Amino acid sequence: MDGRKPTSKKTRKSSYGTSRRSVLKKTFIQEQVTFTSQLSSDPHVGIIGGGMAGLLCALSLEKRGVKSTVFDTGIHGLGGRMGTRVIDPQPLIFDHAAQFFTVSDPRFSELVDDWLDKGLVRQWQGIIGELEVGGQFLPFPSSTPRYISVNGMRSLADSILSQTCMVDVVRPCWISKLEPFNGTWHLSENGKPCGQFDIIVIAHNGKCANRLLASSGLPLIARQMKTLGLSSIWALLAAFEDPLPIPTGATPFEGAFVKGVDSLSWMGNNSAKLLGSKTNSPHCWTFFSTAAYGKRNKVPQENIPTATAEKVKTGMLEGVEAALGLPKDSLQRPFYSRVQLWGAALPTNTPGIPCIFDPQGRAGICGDWLLGSNLESAALSGMALANHIADYLRSGGDRPEEFALGLNKEFQTLEGHDIGQFSGLESSTGASPVQAYQLST
Repeated sequence: MDGRKPTSKKTRKSSYGTSRRSVLKKTFIQEQVTFTSQLSSDPHVGIIGGGMAGLLCALSLEKRGVKSTVFDTGIHGLGGRMGTRVIDPQPLIFDHAAQFFTVSDPRFSELVDDWLDKGLVRQWQGIIGELEVGGQFLPFPSSTPRYISVNGMRSLADSILSQTCMVDVVRPCWISKLEPFNGTWHLSENGKPCGQFDIIVIAHNGKCANRLLASSGLPLIARQMKTLGLSSIWALLAAFEDPLPIPTGATPFEGAFVKGVDSLSWMGNNSAKLLGSKTNSPHCWTFFSTAAYGKRNKVPQENIPTATAEKVKTGMLEGVEAALGLPKDSLQRPFYSRVQLWGAALPTNTPGIPCIFDPQGRAGICGDWLLGSNLESAALSGMALANHIADYLRSGGDRPEEFALGLNKEFQTLEGHDIGQFSGLESSTGASPVQAYQLST
């Protein structure tokens, strides 16, 4: 079937009231959409999600001659968890999700080389390592290059599509419904039509993606998305007038993966990382909790109670004291602070494939969680899905069974540190590679 006529009136009840159990029930009883109409000679792909995976999918589609529209909920910019927050008038600057990235795949390396040539990214030369509770710091060797965006991670996201001519971006926009009709997908936001598309891409995850797919007519894709497990991570952005005290005998560091502290897993000096020697600037730090702390203190991230925010802030600052080996209540108080909960921060399992595609329903999924948990995985997933879609379109859709991908792939537990993965980083003691921080996109 090619679907029923899309509804134009607003739904009676917001999907935000839908329980996990009802979403699961809808997911497994919905009828599969099967498009039988001829593919358009000028196809248009709708991409829901403007993180790294969605952006690279759009960019790669353009390279294959396919136009697309990216829908993103971001108010301040694109990027998803490639987020940078700037607080005026100081200004204060924080990368409040992805901190940096490494490169291991030659396809991603080629992309990063292009970003380097354009001045969008640079190597982060600052010292990072492991910080054991009590203040013992072990630096990582500098053999593995680490990269950052020159003006914060969001500036890279906003630059990726800056020179495209076949990509439209619509934001802020929260696609709330997918409806198949007359051979195309009709997308809408709370009853407002957002366009018709020959193929759709889901480039985000979590409860919102699950609700969107629950009655979409894509049960196989919905099932795979629903199998994904996600952890929760608290972020604390804090600005200090004076530098944080470095443990006696320790090397001054710009970033550290914290060990042995329940409330803290990462601390990064954004001022040093992004502004370098501008010592007159305030000292802006991003702190991340452990996944266990995030789970124990999880609340609706859209409406964090004041009491919870204060509890988390206090607990994480106490964690900073413990990590640095400072007496309790001796840490200087930040003159600016803000907590944020990443409720669907990091994947805990993965099918280990670049992308998922349903040729019957003409829909696909991309995201870092399909391969791992880092920016490189997100980029590779977006590029892989774009090329798979372009190949499918080139085939005319006459052999859909040849293009089904990942619809029944089983998931495996994602090994590594509870706050993500990085390739190539090893501790100075020669231990196995450290699975370091990178929020999913």
